[in-house]
Amino acid sequence: MSLNVRTAPTTPYDDQRPGTGGLRKRVTVFQQPAYLENYLQAVFDAVALPTASTLVIGGDGRYGNRQALEVLVRMAAANGIGRIIAGKDGILSTPAASHLIRKRGAAGGVILSASHNPGGPDGDFGVKVNAANGGPAPA
Repeated sequence: MSLNVRTAPTTPYDDQRPGTGGLRKRVTVFQQPAYLENYLQAVFDAVALPTASTLVIGGDGRYGNRQALEVLVRMAAANGIGRIIAGKDGILSTPAASHLIRKRGAAGGVILSASHNPGGPDGDFGVKVNAANGGPAPA
């Protein structure tokens, strides 16, 4: 299968420093041009998963989850991820993602969740990265 990968020049965002639970910001911040893409590419660059790895992905269903998952899938493929395991309709809790990472021997996971923070168009959005052990990846 041939992949049509497009490289797009971007400018870094200075506020994209993950905390212990990943990157959490207001939905409107994540809606800035290339904001999510920049962060996800930085994650793929930093984690450097082996080609053809398995990645578990999902989210808590909050505002913007579906669009962010579509971006995540495209970027994972462009970065050589060979297999994606996702929850039905993209819904996957953090504990379920951790379990699947361990059970399926995945290289890691990306969970779109701002945990207990408020959701909605004026609420929060987040990206959490889990390591192969199912736990949070180091910052």
